[in-house]
Amino acid sequence: MPLPPLNALRAFEAAARHNGFVAAADELCITRGAVSRHVKLLEAHLGVTLFRRTHRGVDLTAAGQRLLPVLTDAFSAIERETRSLTAQGAELRIICPPALSIRWLFPRLESFRRDHPEIRVRLTTEFYGQQGFDAAEYDLGISLEHRPGRSPDIEVQPLFPMVLSPACAPDLAEGGARLTDPHQVGAFTLLHESPRRSDWATWLETFGIGGVDVESGEVFPNLDMAVRAAVMGSGVVMADLFLCREELARGTLVLPFPDMRCETPEGRYCLIGPRDKWKDRKVRAFRDWVAGMSGMDTDAAR
Repeated sequence: MPLPPLNALRAFEAAARHNGFVAAADELCITRGAVSRHVKLLEAHLGVTLFRRTHRGVDLTAAGQRLLPVLTDAFSAIERETRSLTAQGAELRIICPPALSIRWLFPRLESFRRDHPEIRVRLTTEFYGQQGFDAAEYDLGISLEHRPGRSPDIEVQPLFPMVLSPACAPDLAEGGARLTDPHQVGAFTLLHESPRRSDWATWLETFGIGGVDVESGEVFPNLDMAVRAAVMGSGVVMADLFLCREELARGTLVLPFPDMRCETPEGRYCLIGPRDKWKDRKVRAFRDWVAGMSGMDTDAAR
């Protein structure tokens, strides 16, 4: 037997819950006569009587008493799930490495939330490195442009370059036996922002500086911690000049070789996301916002 018409089920459930057709009609925004017709249609479909009509209104029959809790539970479950799906559709899930999150994205997110209060941003500050971008779990990520192994189904929107140069506390860069010659960097503690140590290797290779053991020094889980160690005078960090602007502007970090700066083979920072979500309204809104924000920051950094 096919299922009864949904409108008939809904009319019966409302009438039974309110113990009358008038209140049910008000809830469903239809007439009392329409409620009555839907109930009669349902009774005909099922072949049973659901209401006893009395001078006081209507009472449920035994069949109606059996059917009511089933429908109430079903409609409640449908309402809960549709609300959940609606909320999920308005949630924007973003993954971003910690240093970039703390130093750039998070301080600016409030302006996106003001412009788009209907979109809830869930930011995860994890480092997913070489493991790839999980398109099922996240709508967008921020990564470097040329990560190996990236799926061809991932779209890429460039943001701003990563520019590297060594940086240290002022006391390590001034006078005497301090760091004044790039070929001396091996005599100082190197501070690495990840176990890969690729930032120091890139800079040394770019400027042809040998005799430096890239495997030496201290390794930190992210750039933010490595920079903090450099500010404390613990060594020399390979600074991302865009992300370290605050320390450089305050003078807590200085560039001993300000003209020796380079970009990385991994390219620019970029926004990435699965192709099938790339033009979704919430994704497009964030893409437009982050493009404008990164453009303003790049101009200000020049």
